[in-house]
Amino acid sequence: MIKKIDHIGIAVSNLEEALKLYTDVLGLNLADTEIVEEQKVKVAFLPIGDTEIELLEPTDPDSPIAKFIEKRGQGIQHIAFRVDNIEEAIKEMKDKGMRMIDEKPRYGAGGANIAFIHPKSTQGVLVELSEREE
Repeated sequence: MIKKIDHIGIAVSNLEEALKLYTDVLGLNLADTEIVEEQKVKVAFLPIGDTEIELLEPTDPDSPIAKFIEKRGQGIQHIAFRVDNIEEAIKEMKDKGMRMIDEKPRYGAGGANIAFIHPKSTQGVLVELSEREE
């Protein structure tokens, strides 16, 4: 079911400041930025091989990313795995006893269809399932 690591999501308070580290210091290239209104987040995409780093800055103090930063500070927020069929992946996870945050796919950054598995089912790690056009 899982094809590869799609991306690693990192919560940041200030996207422009964070980009200095990833581009100027680490030498990664910024591919694009996007605001995802539904999730109240601004996202920067930094490809590395066939995966990417996703920097996530909250655009609203009530957003999940803002709450994450408030509770845990900046840092890795989730890991996303690429799947071929998001609906089948959700069903398989539920059949295996996983608690889903998303019972149905929703729009994610970069045009992906996504669904999150609850961290209580994954030993504290927020896992995203991501289906994208290749």
